[in-house]
Amino acid sequence: MTVARRVGAWLAALLLAGCASVARPPAAGDALAGRLSVKVDATPASEARNLSASFDLQGDPQQGRLDLSTPLGTVLAQARWAPGRVALVTPQGETLFASLDDLTREVLGESLPVAALFDWLRGRPWPGAPSTPSEAPAEPGFGQLGWTVSLARCDQGWVAATRAQAPAVTVRAKLDR
Repeated sequence: MTVARRVGAWLAALLLAGCASVARPPAAGDALAGRLSVKVDATPASEARNLSASFDLQGDPQQGRLDLSTPLGTVLAQARWAPGRVALVTPQGETLFASLDDLTREVLGESLPVAALFDWLRGRPWPGAPSTPSEAPAEPGFGQLGWTVSLARCDQGWVAATRAQAPAVTVRAKLDR
Protein backbone atom coordinates (compact mmCIF):
# COMPACT_ATOMS: atom_id res chain seq x y z
CA MET A 1 0.00 0.00 0.00
CA THR A 2 1.39 3.41 -0.95
CA VAL A 3 2.04 6.14 1.55
CA ALA A 4 -0.60 8.29 -0.19
CA ARG A 5 -3.25 5.58 0.32
CA ARG A 6 -2.34 5.24 3.99
CA VAL A 7 -2.41 8.99 4.48
CA GLY A 8 -5.84 9.28 2.87
CA ALA A 9 -7.29 6.58 5.05
CA TRP A 10 -5.77 8.25 8.10
CA LEU A 11 -7.12 11.62 6.97
CA ALA A 12 -10.62 10.22 6.72
CA ALA A 13 -10.25 8.60 10.09
CA LEU A 14 -8.85 11.67 11.76
CA LEU A 15 -11.68 13.80 10.56
CA LEU A 16 -14.00 11.37 12.25
CA ALA A 17 -11.73 10.65 15.13
CA GLY A 18 -11.99 13.34 17.69
CA CYS A 19 -14.12 13.49 20.78
CA ALA A 20 -13.93 15.96 23.58
CA SER A 21 -13.96 15.20 27.24
CA VAL A 22 -17.30 15.70 28.92
CA ALA A 23 -15.90 18.65 30.84
CA ARG A 24 -15.04 20.84 27.82
CA PRO A 25 -15.70 19.92 24.20
CA PRO A 26 -13.22 21.53 21.82
CA ALA A 27 -14.49 24.64 20.10
CA ALA A 28 -14.41 24.91 16.34
CA GLY A 29 -10.81 25.45 15.30
CA ASP A 30 -9.30 23.97 18.49
CA ALA A 31 -6.51 21.50 17.79
CA LEU A 32 -7.20 17.81 18.34
CA ALA A 33 -4.55 15.16 18.83
CA GLY A 34 -4.46 11.48 19.67
CA ARG A 35 -4.27 8.01 18.16
CA LEU A 36 -6.50 6.34 15.63
CA SER A 37 -7.08 3.19 13.71
CA VAL A 38 -8.91 2.70 10.43
CA LYS A 39 -10.21 -0.50 8.90
CA VAL A 40 -11.52 -0.50 5.34
CA ASP A 41 -13.08 -3.80 4.31
CA ALA A 42 -12.10 -5.53 1.10
CA THR A 43 -14.22 -5.27 -2.03
CA PRO A 44 -13.96 -7.24 -5.26
CA ALA A 45 -11.87 -4.36 -6.64
CA SER A 46 -9.63 -3.63 -3.62
CA GLU A 47 -7.98 -5.36 -0.70
CA ALA A 48 -8.71 -4.66 2.96
CA ARG A 49 -6.71 -1.95 4.68
CA ASN A 50 -5.84 -1.64 8.39
CA LEU A 51 -4.02 1.47 9.49
CA SER A 52 -3.01 3.25 12.68
CA ALA A 53 -1.22 6.51 13.46
CA SER A 54 -0.89 9.37 15.87
CA PHE A 55 -2.48 12.60 14.66
CA ASP A 56 -2.53 16.34 15.22
CA LEU A 57 -5.45 18.14 13.56
CA GLN A 58 -5.79 21.91 13.46
CA GLY A 59 -8.28 24.19 11.73
CA ASP A 60 -11.64 23.58 10.11
CA PRO A 61 -13.00 22.43 6.73
CA GLN A 62 -11.93 25.71 5.09
CA GLN A 63 -8.36 25.96 6.37
CA GLY A 64 -6.22 23.63 8.41
CA ARG A 65 -3.50 21.05 8.77
CA LEU A 66 -3.35 17.39 9.66
CA ASP A 67 -0.08 15.73 10.71
CA LEU A 68 0.16 11.94 10.84
CA SER A 69 3.00 10.39 12.81
CA THR A 70 4.51 7.14 13.96
CA PRO A 71 4.43 6.29 17.69
CA LEU A 72 7.99 7.65 17.90
CA GLY A 73 6.92 11.02 16.47
CA THR A 74 8.23 10.74 12.92
CA VAL A 75 5.84 12.63 10.64
CA LEU A 76 4.58 10.30 7.92
CA ALA A 77 2.50 12.85 6.05
CA GLN A 78 0.88 16.22 6.31
CA ALA A 79 -2.31 17.44 4.66
CA ARG A 80 -2.67 21.21 4.40
CA TRP A 81 -5.66 23.03 3.02
CA ALA A 82 -6.88 26.58 2.46
CA PRO A 83 -9.38 28.06 0.01
CA GLY A 84 -8.32 26.98 -3.47
CA ARG A 85 -5.45 24.74 -2.32
CA VAL A 86 -5.21 21.26 -0.84
CA ALA A 87 -1.80 19.62 -0.56
CA LEU A 88 -0.67 16.23 0.67
CA VAL A 89 3.01 16.24 1.66
CA THR A 90 4.87 12.96 2.17
CA PRO A 91 8.56 12.05 2.11
CA GLN A 92 8.02 11.39 -1.62
CA GLY A 93 6.92 14.99 -2.27
CA GLU A 94 3.82 17.14 -2.52
CA THR A 95 0.59 16.32 -4.37
CA LEU A 96 -2.04 18.99 -4.99
CA PHE A 97 -5.82 18.43 -5.03
CA ALA A 98 -8.79 20.67 -5.83
CA SER A 99 -10.52 19.85 -2.51
CA LEU A 100 -10.36 17.62 0.56
CA ASP A 101 -13.11 15.51 -1.04
CA ASP A 102 -10.87 15.04 -4.10
CA LEU A 103 -7.97 14.07 -1.84
CA THR A 104 -10.04 11.42 -0.05
CA ARG A 105 -11.49 10.16 -3.35
CA GLU A 106 -8.03 9.82 -4.88
CA VAL A 107 -6.43 8.17 -1.88
CA LEU A 108 -9.34 6.01 -0.70
CA GLY A 109 -11.13 5.46 -3.99
CA GLU A 110 -14.19 7.34 -2.73
CA SER A 111 -15.17 10.75 -1.42
CA LEU A 112 -15.83 11.28 2.29
CA PRO A 113 -18.06 13.98 3.85
CA VAL A 114 -15.19 16.16 5.00
CA ALA A 115 -17.27 19.17 6.06
CA ALA A 116 -19.42 16.95 8.30
CA LEU A 117 -16.44 15.18 9.80
CA PHE A 118 -15.20 18.29 11.60
CA ASP A 119 -18.44 18.40 13.60
CA TRP A 120 -18.52 14.62 14.10
CA LEU A 121 -15.09 14.61 15.68
CA ARG A 122 -16.40 17.10 18.19
CA GLY A 123 -19.19 14.72 19.15
CA ARG A 124 -22.05 16.45 17.35
CA PRO A 125 -23.96 16.10 14.07
CA TRP A 126 -23.11 18.36 11.16
CA PRO A 127 -25.77 21.10 10.86
CA GLY A 128 -25.70 20.84 7.03
CA ALA A 129 -27.67 17.57 6.80
CA PRO A 130 -30.40 15.74 8.73
CA SER A 131 -29.26 13.42 11.50
CA THR A 132 -30.96 10.87 13.71
CA PRO A 133 -30.07 10.15 17.33
CA SER A 134 -29.10 6.61 18.22
CA GLU A 135 -32.12 4.47 19.08
CA ALA A 136 -30.18 2.35 21.58
CA PRO A 137 -30.04 4.02 25.02
CA ALA A 138 -26.83 2.19 25.87
CA GLU A 139 -25.17 3.43 22.65
CA PRO A 140 -25.21 7.26 22.57
CA GLY A 141 -24.46 8.78 19.21
CA PHE A 142 -26.14 9.58 15.94
CA GLY A 143 -26.47 8.63 12.31
CA GLN A 144 -25.76 11.01 9.45
CA LEU A 145 -24.93 10.77 5.75
CA GLY A 146 -24.85 6.96 5.90
CA TRP A 147 -22.46 6.82 8.88
CA THR A 148 -23.10 5.81 12.49
CA VAL A 149 -21.10 7.83 15.01
CA SER A 150 -20.81 6.19 18.44
CA LEU A 151 -20.19 8.41 21.45
CA ALA A 152 -20.56 5.61 24.02
CA ARG A 153 -17.02 6.14 25.36
CA CYS A 154 -16.66 9.82 24.54
CA ASP A 155 -16.15 10.65 28.22
CA GLN A 156 -12.98 8.53 28.02
CA GLY A 157 -11.82 10.27 24.83
CA TRP A 158 -12.96 7.53 22.40
CA VAL A 159 -15.08 7.92 19.26
CA ALA A 160 -16.03 5.23 16.76
CA ALA A 161 -17.58 5.85 13.37
CA THR A 162 -18.76 3.18 10.98
CA ARG A 163 -20.14 3.11 7.50
CA ALA A 164 -21.87 -0.10 6.47
CA GLN A 165 -22.08 0.72 2.74
CA ALA A 166 -19.40 -1.13 0.76
CA PRO A 167 -16.64 -0.84 1.37
CA ALA A 168 -17.45 -0.85 5.07
CA VAL A 169 -15.23 1.49 7.05
CA THR A 170 -14.55 1.46 10.80
CA VAL A 171 -12.70 4.30 12.46
CA ARG A 172 -11.68 4.32 16.12
CA ALA A 173 -9.90 7.22 17.75
CA LYS A 174 -8.60 8.08 21.20
CA LEU A 175 -8.04 11.75 21.92
CA ASP A 176 -5.19 12.95 24.07
CA ARG A 177 -6.37 14.87 27.11
